[in-house]
Amino acid sequence: MDDQRSLRSIASQATLVSLVELDPLPMDSPTAEKDLPPLPPGHDADADTDADATLAGSTHSLKSSGATSTTSALGLSTGGTAGGGHGAIYYLTRIQRYTSYTFTLFSTLHLATTSLIPLAARSVASSESYLLLAREIYQTPLSEPLLVALPVIAHVASGVGLRLLRRSHNLARYYDHDHDHDHTGEGQLTPSARGRTGLFGGWPAVSNISVSGYIFGVALAAHVFVNRALPLAVEGDSANIGLAYVAHGFVRHGAVAWGAYVVLLGAGCGHMAWGWAKWVGLAGRAGWGGQKWVGTGGVDKREGRRRRRRWIGINAAVGVAVGVWAAGGLGVVARGGETLGWVGKLYDGLYERVPGF
Repeated sequence: MDDQRSLRSIASQATLVSLVELDPLPMDSPTAEKDLPPLPPGHDADADTDADATLAGSTHSLKSSGATSTTSALGLSTGGTAGGGHGAIYYLTRIQRYTSYTFTLFSTLHLATTSLIPLAARSVASSESYLLLAREIYQTPLSEPLLVALPVIAHVASGVGLRLLRRSHNLARYYDHDHDHDHTGEGQLTPSARGRTGLFGGWPAVSNISVSGYIFGVALAAHVFVNRALPLAVEGDSANIGLAYVAHGFVRHGAVAWGAYVVLLGAGCGHMAWGWAKWVGLAGRAGWGGQKWVGTGGVDKREGRRRRRRWIGINAAVGVAVGVWAAGGLGVVARGGETLGWVGKLYDGLYERVPGF
């Protein structure tokens, strides 16, 4: 009996040590609604149920902290602080969501004038008047900043802010506590602990939606520079800039133009389609049957088929969006030919100022 007690004691001791030594790892599932360990005093206690900020394998015990957390069907945390208010993550997430509404409105209008109408008219010249008419809606001194510029800037800034804030929360929850095995006798972090909290430590996992968003942001910035900012800086306005300007660029700088627009359409349509799927609660439940639910051994075959169908459906929507936009934008506008005369020389002068052209 003494030997058995000794064996049990040793086994328990070994398990405790292994849990303490194990570094936390991100969860695979983005639908986790598990409460997180409370933040140390002085930190924002806003409930963060997004999977990017949830770390599995942590050995910190969960303590009741007055902050509650639920996740709505739109994928947004409704948790608040102990005082009943909302923290920074709550507001940043909603900024990210609501700015996507206005940019979706602009994107729909831009899709119609740069792809659907040229596809129907089969001519660049016949489609120019519709683009000029649409500019009266989204390119006025009031509508352009409210409908395009501010939503894009706020959307990107809120996404970056969320990542920085979640990293701060991760470091506070999992690395800022005073554990003997992480500190020297003088209270300083050990080299191993400093490595985990360095420049690359504590960051939340990067989702495919975020990756496509970063790529889309760079491609969109280049698109705006060439088609809007550069004409304003050189000519003072963009009255002469339209579909013919884009077609001229494809003739003069075909390889760069084709590559840029393929990246713009692919990343843009992918980011917007999967982003909306996230808002309506489909993205977190879309995947192949081999993926596992948090806290369970896996998914059954029926649930696996459902997730696979959602994944296929969302990507089919991406493919349709890319195909429709490319049919008119690349199939008609890109083949519109170069512009001759003084307008063509004006276009050449603008493209010469573009780095890499």
